[in-house]
Amino acid sequence: MQNMILAPVNWAQVGIVLGVFAAIALLLTVCILLVARFCKTNADEKVENILSHLAGANCGGCGCTGCAGFAEKLARGEAQLSDCHVTETSEKAEIAKVLGVPFSASKPTVSVCRCSGGTHAMDAYRYVGAQDCAEEKKLAGGHKVCKYGCLGEGNCTRVCPENAISLPDACASVDPDKCISCGACIHACPKGLFARIPADAKVYVACSSHARGKAVMEACENGCIACGKCARTCPAGAITMQDNLPVIDYEVCVNCGKCAEACPRHTIRVRY
Repeated sequence: MQNMILAPVNWAQVGIVLGVFAAIALLLTVCILLVARFCKTNADEKVENILSHLAGANCGGCGCTGCAGFAEKLARGEAQLSDCHVTETSEKAEIAKVLGVPFSASKPTVSVCRCSGGTHAMDAYRYVGAQDCAEEKKLAGGHKVCKYGCLGEGNCTRVCPENAISLPDACASVDPDKCISCGACIHACPKGLFARIPADAKVYVACSSHARGKAVMEACENGCIACGKCARTCPAGAITMQDNLPVIDYEVCVNCGKCAEACPRHTIRVRY
């Protein structure tokens, strides 16, 4: 077998090739770093700009853990400005400019608890356990005969950043002068009893039961029995009966308060 003769290596050419590859790799690395830094800086500046206009309440009403998280979601297009009810209208308008989206101001709102049961509602059993509405609800819907009513364990009071919620007669009540309409109570209540109404609304329905009149009377002293007197009394026609509950159209309501006067169960409450 003949011996194989290897051609001599041209190290100069090898060096040139390696140098070209190294230069290309370096150039690509620099480009990637510059693009990453540029994009990251723009994103960070956008979030910081948004955050500077938010109220800073960190209430969690928007569904985020705080305003920083909400700002990041806004910047990514994963949230809406309307999710925040705490930031002032003028600041929201500035955020809309940062996001490059149209903005229309909404009317101020406050939260109300649509229940007036508590100690006025009958108990189905004596609850002994964690002071937590969500945990109690797992036990046959809670200790009240009315399965729509407030359990009074205070989940709403603990999350309210303004201490606007109290539990008189073991039923949640919102102080409209303290409420900032953040929505933390809405997210915290496992019964879904809290809702926003216009801040200038005079009345609201303090009941969430869709049961018929007889069943309501057996379960609660203050519950709505769907008699319809409020709807018949309203001079503006702002109240309709839906699934055994009065529904107030606040766009039509004139704040006369006659519905509250007519209600035999005092279920329709006057806020001021």
